[in-house]
Amino acid sequence: MKKSMEELNRLSTEEFEVAEKLPLVVVLNNIRSQHNVGAVFRTSDAFRVTEIILCGITATPPNKEIQKSALGATDSVKWSYSETTEKAIEKLKTDGFFVVGIEQAHNSVDIMGKEIFFENKKTAVVFGNEVFGIEDSVLDLCDAIIEIPQHGTKHSLNVSVCAGIVIWEFYRRHTNNYPLKFSSLYVNNK
Repeated sequence: MKKSMEELNRLSTEEFEVAEKLPLVVVLNNIRSQHNVGAVFRTSDAFRVTEIILCGITATPPNKEIQKSALGATDSVKWSYSETTEKAIEKLKTDGFFVVGIEQAHNSVDIMGKEIFFENKKTAVVFGNEVFGIEDSVLDLCDAIIEIPQHGTKHSLNVSVCAGIVIWEFYRRHTNNYPLKFSSLYVNNK
């Protein structure tokens, strides 16, 4: 038997606003699909992500197509818009964030690898465009790059699925006091 809404004990939007947040900011770099944007909002609500930064061509609320998959999460999760992802990352770094690109790159680290663990400090994760991924100019600004291992025939995951995996892994490690920290060998060498 499924749990009732009362048994799930969900927060109201007002309670969510003042609740402790996961020290994680999600950066969406030129995401084309409004449904993907909405799905990231919904996942971010589920794990109390601090903020989503929507960059470039990424659609912003209020938006009917985003709302179809966000199901109201645009009202609970703090979000902002940046004309470019580069500007967003520069601001995050000024504010003391460690910025991690999620991309298949030569210097990426497997998200399940033992050489990384999530530290309990401010982290931002950058997700790229559904076709082109994260631009090299943006990757160059990232402090490190994580890759999700894949073993099928396709070269990538849907960006909202990828975000769900990464947000969950950050949440899991953060709440189990098993933080993410990169060995100096794996910090992005520009």
